[in-house]
Amino acid sequence: MRCQPRYQGQVYICLKNVQTCLLCDEPATAEMPICEGCETDLPWLGSHCQTCALPLPANGLTCGECLLEPPAFEQVAVPWVYGFPVDSLITRFKHNAKWPFGHLLADVLGQYLQHRFEEDLPRPDVLLPVPLANKRLRRRGFNQAAMLARWLSVALDLPCEEQILRRIKDTDAQQDLDAKARKRNLRNAFTLAADAQVKGRYLALVDDVLTTGATARALARLLMDAGAARVDVYCLARTPKPGT
Repeated sequence: MRCQPRYQGQVYICLKNVQTCLLCDEPATAEMPICEGCETDLPWLGSHCQTCALPLPANGLTCGECLLEPPAFEQVAVPWVYGFPVDSLITRFKHNAKWPFGHLLADVLGQYLQHRFEEDLPRPDVLLPVPLANKRLRRRGFNQAAMLARWLSVALDLPCEEQILRRIKDTDAQQDLDAKARKRNLRNAFTLAADAQVKGRYLALVDDVLTTGATARALARLLMDAGAARVDVYCLARTPKPGT
């Protein structure tokens, strides 16, 4: 049984006439329902680790964890730090099924990635949403990463393949665990579908938030061990290091 929603209509009305900003209710001048002021005030990621996008004090640096234990993924592409109001929008999308907020964030992420493609980021062959545990999928009714990947697929004209990655172990919620516990929690949690086509392909994982990177590391290692040529990670927000 598939409980993932297959909504084919518009999540919000996207016309050429003026819309209302979803954040402040003022008129939005662009086709997306966000005004220029609110978009400017979003917590855009500044200087960060070249690999995992951890916020750092200067550009061109690599964080200590990536130097000591390089991840299997090549780099993380993410527009925002996990802070207000992006954190609130993600929470309302993820836990309260407020799809317009998720679609808005996906649209802006799509614009950000398109800009990166035009600058220095190679285009992947396919988008792969991070799979959700079956128990959590039944309770929530949808996988937020899969919905983001579908919206990005349309915006970037890239295929989205949702069945390649499987989560075969229901694990505790990652947000309740520290970095070491997250790694233990994910041990043997993922596998590839029997007919997965991975070898030689450039793949991009899609998720909502990157915290310690344990999930992304585990999935990227699985894909690289199966012969993937490269794995990147696309997400909405990156959490800063605790205490910073």
